[in-house]
Amino acid sequence: MTEKTRNIGIMAHIDAGKTTTTERILFFTGKSHRIGEVDDGSATMDWMVQEQNRGITITSAATTTYWKDHRINIIDTPGHVDFTAEVERSLRVLDGAVAVFCAVGGVEPQSETVWRQADAYEVPRIAFINKMDRIGADFFEVLREIHDKLKANPVPVMIPVGRENSFTATIDLITMKELHWDSEDQGRTITEHPIRPEMVDQAEQWREKLLDTVSSSSDEITDLILDDQNVPEELIRQELRALTLSRNAVPVLVGASLRNMGVQPLLDAVVHYLPTPEELPPIQGMNPRKETPVAVERSEDGQAVGMVFKIQADREAGNLCFVRMYQGVLKSGVATFNHNQGKRERANRILRMHANRTEQVDRLVAGDIGVIVGFKLAQTGDTIGSEGFPVVLERMHFPEPVISVAIEPQTMSEQDRLKTTLNLLTREDPTFIWKEDSDTGQLIISGMGELHLDVLVTRIIDDYNVHAKVGNPQVTYRESITAVAEHREIFQKVLAGKENRSEIVLRVAPRARGTGNHFSSVVPESRLPRQFAQAVERGVAGAFNSGISMGYPTIDIGVELIDAVYDELTASEFAFEAAGSMGFDNACRQAGAVLLEPVMKLTVMVPQEFMGEAINGITTRGGIVHAVESRPGVEHITAEAPLKKMFGYSTALRSSTQGRGNYAMEFSHFAPASTR
Repeated sequence: MTEKTRNIGIMAHIDAGKTTTTERILFFTGKSHRIGEVDDGSATMDWMVQEQNRGITITSAATTTYWKDHRINIIDTPGHVDFTAEVERSLRVLDGAVAVFCAVGGVEPQSETVWRQADAYEVPRIAFINKMDRIGADFFEVLREIHDKLKANPVPVMIPVGRENSFTATIDLITMKELHWDSEDQGRTITEHPIRPEMVDQAEQWREKLLDTVSSSSDEITDLILDDQNVPEELIRQELRALTLSRNAVPVLVGASLRNMGVQPLLDAVVHYLPTPEELPPIQGMNPRKETPVAVERSEDGQAVGMVFKIQADREAGNLCFVRMYQGVLKSGVATFNHNQGKRERANRILRMHANRTEQVDRLVAGDIGVIVGFKLAQTGDTIGSEGFPVVLERMHFPEPVISVAIEPQTMSEQDRLKTTLNLLTREDPTFIWKEDSDTGQLIISGMGELHLDVLVTRIIDDYNVHAKVGNPQVTYRESITAVAEHREIFQKVLAGKENRSEIVLRVAPRARGTGNHFSSVVPESRLPRQFAQAVERGVAGAFNSGISMGYPTIDIGVELIDAVYDELTASEFAFEAAGSMGFDNACRQAGAVLLEPVMKLTVMVPQEFMGEAINGITTRGGIVHAVESRPGVEHITAEAPLKKMFGYSTALRSSTQGRGNYAMEFSHFAPASTR
């Protein structure tokens, strides 16, 4: 069955029409009997109350549908940068993706972010240029941006007939037919017409470019072109599929999802050009016992290997674990082994999801995406499977939270309920963390942005019925050092009548920004047994999170153990761990400790007449404008600004641009905190 399976994601910038396109796909494949709309809060895929209220996608919804005897597992991912973790974990388990671009906005900031994420996971893509009926739509300008900004090779297989209000049809460059959608039956009926005379030359030019692309890798097509013979449609699709799978081409389609135009050819393109699970190379893992590489074949024959890529709390069923199977078969009611946790768990039930509805199945085979009910220990990124085939797949990497708020229950009796709820949400969302401040006793929650925390707080209060008060957002700072320092730490303490003594020398040095903390030791085992060196490392690792002088986590510090004095009569792991922690603090205080603040990358989109106000609004908040790019009807301003000055920016931008300004903001890097 896997040769007829496609695991795809719909990805794009916010407001490009991802969810609307997915709703049309469900409608035309018969999964929903009416078309849901994002604008009126009836979208099938946006099933959370908040998604319907806000008109955005927050969680990646999974659904299974069928098109021309092919099963398509679709994940509709969020476009807002605050929910980048949802995109990351979806791309980790997908085989192919549909990138949706707005014909007016083109390649926008979050488009670039998700494209880079898809590049990192080597996901083949096709592109759908949506909203051709909107004022300012320009299909060919978006093609240029895909080429220039994303460094991709866009290959149109369709071009539009008309634009804006005059967008009435598309031309299929493979069949060389004009396609028209019947508005009377909501676009179900497509009629083919000969290409209108005024469009023939343009269609011939773009077909020639298509044939140039596919002939570059096919001698057969080259020979047919040189002999002036017709190139069969199936041969063009076959070569374009090979180029797509090798990520040397991105087939581009066009339409207007809101008017039900272009969706069926998009579904055909998913089947024609995106890979089946077994067409992709084996996925690489590690044997956790021997720490040797293991190749996981994408077939039903081997032992079971799957990955938990998302966890969703359900009040009745408990944890719903979304699983992608890579190899073998996982059966309902059978115990499976969690290689990351080192424990067995039972899959009580296996479900196939349709947005917020479910269908029970008895097994998941290689290539399937499903939900397991019954796992209690699983976490996002865990590898599950057979105990006899030990393998751990590479875990997903999520960005660090940069914004925090204090939250406290209205009554002490709700304190435990609040903590339980926070633990549930942390398991669901790896970019959400919480801690209890040891000095004030406050609960501090941290996330990726104001919208992210707003959504989480609303869930705590509305979905989990916890009565809580929330403080104002605060920036999550980091600490680092600016110089190299060496420090000798001597720890001596008598416990239970036994002397515990350790003596170590640590050297600390700043590392390149973004490379993280690192510990190493140059002391040979003959001078310091391994378990004591490991105790020093544990002490240093614990100190990384407790800060230097301000209590914020440290980043980009290299720590080297360069000397140690060991006496087997007084040595203990406890003493060396304590020396590691205290020695790190003391060495860093001598190394020019510096406070770092998060700096955000900012893209502001405003009509030309408001450009002055927009630039002024950025500079007064301590921002630096890097570039201004003109587009039809809108100016794109690229800038950087410290996060602490950006609270409330959305309201300020709306008021200064009469509600016509829009912006996207994502974490860029940490920099020394400004005193302004």
